[in-house]
Amino acid sequence: MTQHDLLVIGAGPGGYVAAVRAAQLGLDVACVEKEQALGGTCLRIGCIPSKAMLESSERYAEARKDFAQHGIVLGDVGLDLKKMLKRKERVIKTSTSGVDYLFKKNKITRYLGHATFLDRSRVQVSGGDTDTEIEAKNIIIATGSKVATLPGVNLDGDRIASSTEALSYDEVPEHLVVIGAGYIGLEMGSVWLRLGSRVTVLEYLDRILPGMDAEMANEAHTLFKKQGMVFELGSKVTGVRVEGDHAIVERNGADPIECDRVLIAVGRKPHTDNLGLDAIGLELDELGRIPVNDHFATPIEGVYAIGDVIRGVMLAHKAEEEGVACVEHIVNGYGHVNYNAIPGIVYTHPEVASVGRTEEELQDAGIEYRKGTYPFRANGRARALAQLDGNVKILADAKTDRVLGVHIIGPRAGDLIAEAAVAIEFGASSEDIARTSHAHPTLAEAVKEAALDVDDRAINI
Repeated sequence: MTQHDLLVIGAGPGGYVAAVRAAQLGLDVACVEKEQALGGTCLRIGCIPSKAMLESSERYAEARKDFAQHGIVLGDVGLDLKKMLKRKERVIKTSTSGVDYLFKKNKITRYLGHATFLDRSRVQVSGGDTDTEIEAKNIIIATGSKVATLPGVNLDGDRIASSTEALSYDEVPEHLVVIGAGYIGLEMGSVWLRLGSRVTVLEYLDRILPGMDAEMANEAHTLFKKQGMVFELGSKVTGVRVEGDHAIVERNGADPIECDRVLIAVGRKPHTDNLGLDAIGLELDELGRIPVNDHFATPIEGVYAIGDVIRGVMLAHKAEEEGVACVEHIVNGYGHVNYNAIPGIVYTHPEVASVGRTEEELQDAGIEYRKGTYPFRANGRARALAQLDGNVKILADAKTDRVLGVHIIGPRAGDLIAEAAVAIEFGASSEDIARTSHAHPTLAEAVKEAALDVDDRAINI
């Protein structure tokens, strides 16, 4: 039996970051991962490959439609999908190899295979090169999440598939139906829309981007429709079947839709299959999540859990913060995550980014607030980029002026939201942002102007 101070089960963003931080703190660390490539869903079949395809498809769309306004004249613009997919694979390889390098640099022992608990301090690793039994004083479960499905819908990995398969279609679908108007559905729908697909998005709710600020979601809805994406809201899918080389989507109260491919993007659920949790008496909650306290400890002594398998939003950077906080609490007795400062980003064009509370959340909580907004059309850098859609919105406490939420739709919103996350983390006021010099000309000036507008004193509008 091999012994370690800490064993991490899962090498996704939460798991590998926890392992690295633990090694930095002097622990003898091991990590079990069933996939040959490290990095988890995010690096292999999620965040990183989807952003690679979003970037490539956006450049293709710009070359076809937008370069002329810059005085760049091109002939026919062609698509080499095979080369685009190869580039995506290179990006994945570089990212996963980077995690492998971090393991070696920090002397983290890696075990290939599936981990199953034998008791609270021992796991059996099987399915890899060799079967191994490992003992550790502390164990962190970081096994992430898997695709959620719909009743009456069976994924076949071809005509009816998840985002994993949608990242690697070998040809552009003539008509793609996306079920779910959340982050994943809109991002993957955008990729194939840009590459030439007709895209129809079906959403059970009466809005897109559930959980995001409604005003921003409504503006995104308008902009995506202008790009050619078709939305059918309040649409309940009751079944999907394959007929020949087509798929038929059945809905309540509406005619079936015939299409080439169907992408199921209705969310994700915790991945805790076959971990042997019953062997240690660890019961899941009603949503299939592992219960933990504020320090990520489960009811079983020495067993912890982080990331998508516990409560909270399923975001890679949330899992990373939890991994660091969990390990630091194990070693030093203190670790903390400010969940109000965890940003969320939709990498469409334009991007949509949010941190802190939405207007709806503040209203429901009875919190009085002031709002400042600023449109990108008034920003010099945005005009130079020819990206004028969208705006910045800052919500500040009516009495203290502390920033409560920031919501951005527009160019590079995913990068701009970092300033807002820092402001919330440090308890800044809108006045703090407004009084801070922002370089000119930059998109970040729109954040400053929105902060000024909280007090009705925006300069450039």
